[in-house]
Amino acid sequence: MQYRDYGKTGEKLSALGFGAMRLPEDDDYGIECIRRSFELGVNYIDTASGYDTGSGASSEVVVGRALKGWRDRVKISTKNPKYRAPDGPDEWWANLEQSLERLDTDHIDFYKVCHFLSWSDFEENVVPKGIWKAIEKARDQKLFTYTLFSSHDTPENIKRLIETELFDGMLVQYNLLDRKNEDVMELAASKGMGVEIMGPIGGGRLGCASQNLASVVPNVASTPELALRFVLSNPNVSLALSGMHSVQMVEENCATASREEPLSDQEREQVVAALDENRRLSELYCTGCNYCMPCPQSVGIPQAFSAMNMHRVWGLTELAREHYARLGPDNREGLLQADACIECGICEDKCPQNIPIIEQLRETHETLGE
Repeated sequence: MQYRDYGKTGEKLSALGFGAMRLPEDDDYGIECIRRSFELGVNYIDTASGYDTGSGASSEVVVGRALKGWRDRVKISTKNPKYRAPDGPDEWWANLEQSLERLDTDHIDFYKVCHFLSWSDFEENVVPKGIWKAIEKARDQKLFTYTLFSSHDTPENIKRLIETELFDGMLVQYNLLDRKNEDVMELAASKGMGVEIMGPIGGGRLGCASQNLASVVPNVASTPELALRFVLSNPNVSLALSGMHSVQMVEENCATASREEPLSDQEREQVVAALDENRRLSELYCTGCNYCMPCPQSVGIPQAFSAMNMHRVWGLTELAREHYARLGPDNREGLLQADACIECGICEDKCPQNIPIIEQLRETHETLGE
């Protein structure tokens, strides 16, 4: 496993972190996956107070169980979303205490004190409503060590958060399909911040892509391998978080993160050129963040959009139809196709990408439905 400096904290963290947002339905198997990553050198795990496992259990509770016997060798990161109006410092503090209890620990190493932070929320709520004072108090009491944020805001607004110089690190989106935060990452690194990446394999979308990208670079076995190596080859990246829901995926990603030779500048240019030539990420573009879910009508919005991207971006139309056909009455998670949408608009209010979801769902069903 490669280990990298996390900004100017002095901490050495594994280049691959375990993202505990999408753990398996079987919590014991999820713990097996987590511990296998630890055995292979992963020393950083990230969860959040709002994440649940496939069984419905709290991700923080399962992570806490997995850390038994490993706590002194692995750094914990979790997130606090309690900073929006009408929430205040009391709600923020209660959420911190809940995370500590769930994780069964007396301190958090890397704390995303504001989850899904936007500049407007920071400016209007975090500072004027006393939440930042609560953050400082908790840090002084050693309830957490390092102060971080995660954000889906625009690059311009994330830069404004960085320029406050209040944070030790950040978590942002970056992958082969979404490179808009490259300047943001460079700015953060220049200020001594750690840079964590979410969605290095495009929220799983690159996991089902064909070999057309992998073939661009010699000695690359798969597109997911290429996607992870691409992210880790950026000199401003401290670590990449991957949501791994099988032991096989853990072992494959750990093997990739253990390769010391990064993609060369020429290889990176070849990959970008291939993407720019073949990619047709239109207005349907979706990061697969799942913030639009759950849908009141049980429409599988991320799954439908993932299938549509197979068709529109990669030209994998038959595979796209196969994936879309998995939605419906027989879906084991109860997720339905896009024609179940009643256009209530709840999903659009929650989408950080401001995607016109209703319109896109209609188009998806017309294209991929029977």
